Amino acid sequence: MGTVVVLKGLAEFAGLLLVGQGLVYVLSFGKHEVNAVYRMFRLLTSPIVRAARVITPNKVSDRHVPFVALMLLFWIWLFLSYTKFTMMLEQAA
Repeated sequence: MGTVVVLKGLAEFAGLLLVGQGLVYVLSFGKHEVNAVYRMFRLLTSPIVRAARVITPNKVSDRHVPFVALMLLFWIWLFLSYTKFTMMLEQAA
């Protein structure tokens, strides 16, 4: 169960990083590339976005890949939450 909890926490953290990057993108009014906070978020989320780019078809625009990565993380988080819940029910029985 410890592994599931750690993986769920990592998925939550990565998802929050992607959401934070998106918020800074919106709030920087087109000057996101010179924003140090945005560049930090981009550095931290780049492995996740690269992994999403590998599994998405070439027809998907590069600008939409971070959203794809967020949706993948959401489904991973949902699966891990369900797994954690079922493990807790098994322990209680």
